[in-house]
Parts: sequence; C-alpha cells; structure tokens
Amino acid sequence: MARKQSDYLAALLAEDGPGPKDSGLIRLNPHAGSEERPDRVQERVRGTTLLGRESALARVASGEVRQVTQLLLDPTRVKVWEGNARSYRHLTEESCRELIDSILAEGGQKVPAVVRRIEGDPDHDYEVIAGTRRHWSIRWLRANHYPDMQFLAQVAQLDDEAAFRLADLENRARADVSDLERARNYRVALASHYGNHQTRMAERLKLSKGWLSKMLKIATLPDTVVDAFASPAELALRPAYALAQLLDDPDGQPAILATAERLAAEQRARRADRQPPLPASEVLHRLQDAPRRLAGIGATEPLCELSHHGRPIVSVRSANRQGVTLRLHAGSGADLDDMLSAVRQALEALEAQGRGLKR
Repeated sequence: MARKQSDYLAALLAEDGPGPKDSGLIRLNPHAGSEERPDRVQERVRGTTLLGRESALARVASGEVRQVTQLLLDPTRVKVWEGNARSYRHLTEESCRELIDSILAEGGQKVPAVVRRIEGDPDHDYEVIAGTRRHWSIRWLRANHYPDMQFLAQVAQLDDEAAFRLADLENRARADVSDLERARNYRVALASHYGNHQTRMAERLKLSKGWLSKMLKIATLPDTVVDAFASPAELALRPAYALAQLLDDPDGQPAILATAERLAAEQRARRADRQPPLPASEVLHRLQDAPRRLAGIGATEPLCELSHHGRPIVSVRSANRQGVTLRLHAGSGADLDDMLSAVRQALEALEAQGRGLKR
C-alpha cells in the first residue's frame, strides 16, 4: 500500500469507534492476573487492525468518508474548462506576479486546483474547474527557468452544472474576474444548465433574482462597445447596465455603436503610440452622450471629434440638405493624418444618422 494511502487509513482508524484508546501493545489480562505474552498481543492487534481497515474501507465505499485524490500533473496536459468565467488570454505575468512569487517562496504550489478527467482528447487528460491562475502561473514558471514545476490538482467527479457552481464560487472572490466576464459566463450557463429559468439559476447560485437579471443584461453588450474601453475590467456592473439599457433604444443604438467604433480605434492608436488609454470615465461619458450629440438634440456642443490630447480636431457646424459644414480647430495637437481621420469619422457618424451627404 502506498505511503499516502496508509497514512490516510491510519487517520481514519484513529477516529474509528467510540471506545477508549489503548496506550500500548501489552494489555493486562483480568482473568489471568498477569501480562499476556507479547506474541499473542501482537497477533490480536494485527487482527484488530485488519478489522479496522475493513471498516475504514467500508466507510469510504458507503460515502460516509470521501477520499480526496491529489496529483502532480504536467500542466501542458491540462486545459482550462471552457465553462469558467475567467479569461485565460487576459492573464499576464503582472496580474499573476503575487501568486508566482508565493509559489517560488513555498517551493511549489501548495493549494491544489480542482480538475476533472476528460476522455477523447489526445492532447489533454484533465481540465481545470477551479484554479485557472494557478495553472497559468505554473506554466509560466516552467517556461521561465523552472521546468520541473508541477501542477498540483485535486481530482473531482462533477457534472457541468456542479462544475459551473464551483468555478463561480471561486471567481466571486477574485477582483481580476470582471463583472462582464462573469455576466457572459452566466448567460451561457443559463441556457446550458438551467433551461433559461432565471429563478432556478438564482436559487442554485444563492443570488438575488434582481442582481442576476442585471448581470444577464450586461452580458448583451456587444464587443464593439467593450472594445471602446481599455480593458473589460473597467466595465463594472452599474455603468455597464446603464449602457445596455441605452442600447435597447433603436434610435440611439446606431449612435452609440458608431461612437464605440471610433473610441476603439483611438484606444488602438494610443496603445500603438504607447500612450495611456482613454480613462473609463471619458469613454463612458462619450458613449452615453452619443445619441444626443449625433442627433443634435439637447447637446451641449456640436458633433466633435477629439484628439489624443482630449482637444477638438473637427466639429460639425451644420448638416442639412445644402451640405455639411465642418470646422477644423487649431491647437488640437493633431497631425494631418489625424485631421483627415477625424473628418472621415465625423462624416461617417453623420451618415449613420441619415444626416450625411448621401440623402
């Protein structure tokens, strides 16, 4: 019997039975009034041990006691379950730095992940249900001077719904799992595990129905809007829910989507130039104000395209059947390419609202 298994059974035997514990191998025989022979005592102890071991195994088989299997795995043979909300591609050395340092300080991973065995995949033997960051960190360490690092995992038998609940429970305590990621995960799970019954899902996850309803709402945000932000993590529940409600308006939706596309292009340009991204507050304001600005109703200023410095490049002074009048602003900090791009974006925005030159 393996050392770990024998230790586990020994622990079970220590708990087995309500009677008093013996302090030694030699007992006093009350009938003989003298010590028993040691060989007879050893024989009786062996018999008792075998009976206790059978009792322990019976308790495991009945489910009264559950064996927990932990393995040291090659992380390349383990993949992340697709039902987990955490975005594996968004994990970085920076976001996992604290965990990486902890693993190094402790000489390896100490807290096991939860995995389940998979069949029919020639490249993988297990999939991670809970412990995505641990899996990523071990893989990173193996690729960066620690090739012998192993992935510690606890093997569990779970159906998809139970796996989803376990993964969600872990992700709730993680700040690096955005509300949007969780919301999209909930939307898939609602159809996959709960037959599109929100009440049943809320009960199983022990969530309020109102909160779950809002999360499912922000899951409808299109990628066009999400890409306008520097990171999905910037889309918290409250502002994301407000945007999702605005997109329900068929009159305002085209304006928001057109503005989101321009913001996404601006964010890409900033990343390429190694400039700081547009702050979430500015992105949110421009998206929420887009329907009013592009329709010209109640706007505080004309339709205006801004430079990387936040100053206006071009603004629409008028747009009617006679044509479109644009104003190019001095001191915007934009070069010629930026100005031409801003003019194009302004004209495209007008076209999206039916106020362009093609009428």
